[in-house]
Amino acid sequence: MMIEKSTIAFLKQLSENNNKPWFDANRKTYEQARANFAEVVQSIINQLAVYDPTIGHIEAKSAIYRINRDIRFSNDKTPYKTHFGMYFTCNGKVDDRAGYYMHITPGSSFIGGGLWMPLAPDLKKIRQEIDYNLEEFKSILENPAFVKHYKKLDDDAKYKISRPPKGYEADNPAIEYLKFKSFTASTTVSDKQALSADFVKNAVDIFKALTPLNTFFNKALAD
Repeated sequence: MMIEKSTIAFLKQLSENNNKPWFDANRKTYEQARANFAEVVQSIINQLAVYDPTIGHIEAKSAIYRINRDIRFSNDKTPYKTHFGMYFTCNGKVDDRAGYYMHITPGSSFIGGGLWMPLAPDLKKIRQEIDYNLEEFKSILENPAFVKHYKKLDDDAKYKISRPPKGYEADNPAIEYLKFKSFTASTTVSDKQALSADFVKNAVDIFKALTPLNTFFNKALAD
């Protein structure tokens, strides 16, 4: 199972013809590309479930995002996304648990996941879990498989606070992690890698390296 060249070609053509008349005229090509992506996603889910049994019941059709953009509150009125995306957690796509994300688009594909911008009560739980179990948390981030694929957590300043969060001192050993508001990791995927016959196997390996982090977060959120 692999991503077909025709799927990448469709996304490239869509980026150059992002309008409804063109899309309607090429709907059959879109449906074929989406079906290919869905098959790849289902294969990834089935194989990843060996390492994360909590996601074994997920079906690709429920994990894949719609191609239509929500343009109601956007200055960009192009009607379609120019990528295929999927996300799933142990409770499905729309959930407050840590999960797995894949974004396929010509020249800018990536794989990753974690916990993106949790609400305040959940963020409090995550910070407490990191504070109480710092060594376990660090061991996950320092695991050779995690470092190989992700190097470290995504470290975007807009998803961090500059001062210690309420209830924590500046000299807390975990303080740099406690400043995070979002806990994700990602790695880029080239077009050559995306089109490789080994793509599903490689994607599973990348997601597998993220599983301990998701398990750590989801345990905290379940408590």
